[in-house]
Amino acid sequence: MSSTLIRGRYVVTGAASGVATVIEDGAVLERDGTIVEVGSAAALARHAVDRTIGSSADVVLPGFVNSHHHVGLTPFQLGSPDLPLELWFASRMAARDVDPYLDTLYSAFDMLESGITTVQHLHGWRGAPAARVFAVAERILQAYADVGLRVSYSYALRDQNRLVYEADEDFCRRLPPALGAEVREYLAAQSIPLADHLGLFVDLWERVGRNAGPLARVQLAPGNLHWCSDEALGALRDYAAKYDVGLHMHLVETPYQRIYAERRTGTTALRHLERLGLLGPRLTLGHGVWLTEDDIALAADTGTMVCHNASSNLRLRSGVAPLNRFAARGVRVGLGLDEAGINDDRDMWQEMRLVLRLHREPGMHEGVPTPAGVFEMATAGGAATTGFGATIGRLAPGAAADLVLLPWASVAEPYLDPATAPLDALVHRARAVHVETVMVAGEVVLDRGRFTRVDRAAAMAELAARLRAPLSPAEERRRRLAREVFPHVRRFYDGWLDALPRDPFYAPSSRR
Repeated sequence: MSSTLIRGRYVVTGAASGVATVIEDGAVLERDGTIVEVGSAAALARHAVDRTIGSSADVVLPGFVNSHHHVGLTPFQLGSPDLPLELWFASRMAARDVDPYLDTLYSAFDMLESGITTVQHLHGWRGAPAARVFAVAERILQAYADVGLRVSYSYALRDQNRLVYEADEDFCRRLPPALGAEVREYLAAQSIPLADHLGLFVDLWERVGRNAGPLARVQLAPGNLHWCSDEALGALRDYAAKYDVGLHMHLVETPYQRIYAERRTGTTALRHLERLGLLGPRLTLGHGVWLTEDDIALAADTGTMVCHNASSNLRLRSGVAPLNRFAARGVRVGLGLDEAGINDDRDMWQEMRLVLRLHREPGMHEGVPTPAGVFEMATAGGAATTGFGATIGRLAPGAAADLVLLPWASVAEPYLDPATAPLDALVHRARAVHVETVMVAGEVVLDRGRFTRVDRAAAMAELAARLRAPLSPAEERRRRLAREVFPHVRRFYDGWLDALPRDPFYAPSSRR
């Protein structure tokens, strides 16, 4: 059995109910990837260990969980500017084909450098047939295994309305005949029969050892209400119960999606999911920007969770999620970087600071995010949305030895008032560049900025070389198709928001 003692001036064991637990001059003992004991460095010094890492000059904290992630190279890098989400979907048709293994490594490097040790990977772009999805998923899972990042993987089910919020055939009939025929062919190529989707999940679940393996889990992902028929949603509900797995579903990310739900169901999207029996602690809602007060209460009462993607919501003009209402009602919340954070990267420190400050409502009342509360979202809150649950996101006996070390001086020099809480200082001041060591399942996978399992420079050189190749005929065709269909997608949504209140978007701060 291998063992490691991890030392720290401060050991942040985690946060619960918005309160952080910090051990001064502490240590963590792990054996074979599992934490055995957490306590004072003096008390744990009695153990004989194979190695000691960290020192009284370091901070030790649990690894972060990126609860909502899709791709490596960001859409902006691949030519899609930050458009409103519904137009952005059309622009994404033009994205280049990127090797899934190298693409996954690209974002995995970023995440590990930021202190992220677990990622919720939501795969779902240009997939069909199911056999191809399985092959791509294997490449994605292999990349995470090779670099040493823990992953909860899902392939998003989309069985309708693949380009706009109406049936594919109905939208194609709106288009000029030649363009309609091309779009029809393109969308048909994205179609996977429901039975094949379910079979794909089972195959992937088997592939990761029936969710009993050390570093990979497979969950289910209904893409969104507009993308899923009621039949598909019912099937995923049943499979989640049968295989005891979670579901991660984008929901009411934009006001257009809110209106679509009302037109389709006569109620809110969340109330419709309640009718179908999907709500509960298995379900995580990605975004949830346009949940109503009644929806938020319903989510809290049923134990339904939310993944907050603040950067993505801002970049794609989706709105600002009512995070403070989530907290007031007791909804469990994780943090996700989606395609990329506000700086077009995967920096969880930056995301935490954005969340901390974005939701600071005017006034002197309580009820705005605190550093400990945001840290909890990035650790234990996100952990609950994955297939790993309470085994990650905290430093405690029995939990996985997933942790991060950085020098205290990086946040405290040249001066920090002694009364400042250590976790407050970290959330306010630490950056990804400060992270020195990252351990996943007891193995150091980032050692003083060096990846121990994969040659980053070689992998990125290969990725860059592949992308220097000219566009393929298929890529050229998609690029042209995206340009031609774009104005028709924009026109489809004309008038959709007319029924919404016309108050300024930042109404609370605009009213004097």
